[in-house]
Amino acid sequence: MGGRDTDLVLLDENGIRCDGRKIDEPRRIMIKAGVLKNADGSAYIEFGDNKILAGVFGPRDVHPKHIADTDTGILRCRYHMSPFSVTERKSPAPSRREIEISKVLKEALQPAVMLEQFPRTVVDVFLEVLQADGGSRCAALDAASVALADAGIPMRDMVSSIAAGKVADTIILDVNNEEDQAGQADMPVGYMPNLEKITLVQLDGILTQDEYKKCLETAIGGCKLVYEIQKKALTDKFFSNGESA
Repeated sequence: MGGRDTDLVLLDENGIRCDGRKIDEPRRIMIKAGVLKNADGSAYIEFGDNKILAGVFGPRDVHPKHIADTDTGILRCRYHMSPFSVTERKSPAPSRREIEISKVLKEALQPAVMLEQFPRTVVDVFLEVLQADGGSRCAALDAASVALADAGIPMRDMVSSIAAGKVADTIILDVNNEEDQAGQADMPVGYMPNLEKITLVQLDGILTQDEYKKCLETAIGGCKLVYEIQKKALTDKFFSNGESA
């Protein structure tokens, strides 16, 4: 009964969600490229109430030297939530969740980055969550892709990311924090739109085969929307630089 009451709050009879969005409507997304002077590439994203900074350094020499690969470059990702990013102050030390998300983001970005072009080097991606809301791993992946492109790292495509999910037996786009906590399923997806390749799929919850297919299709459609915002962030940066020059 409790779940049924929660569902009524999450999605009303007109198909309007708890934050006023329609089922296929993403939250507000704003991305800005080139925001950190000391990084080789950087980006800032506001995705709903998520606020995340991404900084990219490299390709640069690997330290310690013994982990260098003579055939390819190495990609390292660090996802970190600031102590003030959530309602209850978190420990500054990396949590198990942050370590897991760092690994997930690295594996989602690797197919996009042409690491074979710069062997014996490392590219470091640092992601600092200033304010957390549902879907921070997707927002971090979007910012990381823009920061890598801003750094001039050779890429096959950018990775665009958004989550779809299931709330009140309905497939929705871009799961917010309340829907993530009380909904039935959450599916973060990373996608390279030009190559039409998926680099990340995770699922928390239970879906039927048909729901799984619809959820994946919904997320891919959302990734294509994010992709346009990512491209605009890069063109805006380089266009404004050109004008100021």
